[in-house]
Amino acid sequence: MARSPQERGVPHSAGARDRLLPVLPALLLFGGLLFGLFTPRDVRPDAFLATAMVSAAALLSLRGTVLTGVGACAIFVGLMVDFNGLRDATAYSELATLVAIAAFAVFFNRLLGRRAHQLVQVRSVAETAQLAVLHPVPRHLGHVTLESLYLAAAAEARIGGDLYEAIRTPHGVRLLIGDVRGKGLLAVRTAATLLSAFREAAHDAPDLPHLACRLETSMSRHASQYPGVPGSEIAERFITALLAEIPDDEPVVRTVTCGHPPPLLLHRGEVRELQPAAPSPPLNLGMLMSDGYHVDLAPFHPGDQLLLYTDGVTETRDRSGAFYPLAERIRSWSGEAPHQLLDHLHRDLITYSGGELHDDIAALVARRRPNRGA
Repeated sequence: MARSPQERGVPHSAGARDRLLPVLPALLLFGGLLFGLFTPRDVRPDAFLATAMVSAAALLSLRGTVLTGVGACAIFVGLMVDFNGLRDATAYSELATLVAIAAFAVFFNRLLGRRAHQLVQVRSVAETAQLAVLHPVPRHLGHVTLESLYLAAAAEARIGGDLYEAIRTPHGVRLLIGDVRGKGLLAVRTAATLLSAFREAAHDAPDLPHLACRLETSMSRHASQYPGVPGSEIAERFITALLAEIPDDEPVVRTVTCGHPPPLLLHRGEVRELQPAAPSPPLNLGMLMSDGYHVDLAPFHPGDQLLLYTDGVTETRDRSGAFYPLAERIRSWSGEAPHQLLDHLHRDLITYSGGELHDDIAALVARRRPNRGA
């Protein structure tokens, strides 16, 4: 089934930063102590101590925040006692300021705690919604091994307009990958409509052109339900999609492309882009077609893999603005099992983009096994 970014792991540098951040308040307290001991007596370490308390509110638990506040005030009093500074009325004013900052830090920490709890609840709902829309893809369907990857550009959202599905049918294993124009709840709603239509039609449509027609009809009906909504929102919302069929009794793969990036065929270390001979327009733009849907045929032997992906993969940019060279990068992993291949792809995309993905990403790998029992 599809694994989340959390299950696939995060970049090592990000994990190291997360482990070091909680140490920051203690380092600031220690820095304040050294600053107070080795600078002139009229130079106070208030800035270090105040920063330690505020950072503790954001990085530590309530107990850690309270201990940091107590430690900061204790360090200040200890320095003043050592320097006979308590005779100065200014010292008491500074101490009162530090106590007020400590109280604010405790209040701020509690406020952040409540917000964090609310965020966890929202993310839980988002994950539930994602599972309702994007059902986990089985690892094995007949003679095909599958693996999927989904990355939302907004990590807190966990869900977007990219979609995929795989179904075992009397005609073989049928795959769908798509990308809804736009973002937000409207994109999710449109994706859910398309997935529901595919799950219903994939079983009885005699071939991919008929299946594409069924999906086009469903999306057109969906858009027609919103005549009062501006066209840019729903009525003109379209979905790029790619349909693939891997029959049980033939070593081939059939595809129909509806404005979607072409899949990659991985065969014995070679990577081949399956460019469509006659691509069709995206779904919900069927009125632009002059002919029917065209089926492309390619060899698909045991051990071969098919990579379907959304344009969020190939449009990922590095810091110089260069697009991600998918075909070039994937070649070195083409012999890996599907889950390992997507693990490599996930980590490489994060590294290539510097951890800043600006579009949702979905990918689906299908590998033909030598036989049903393999």
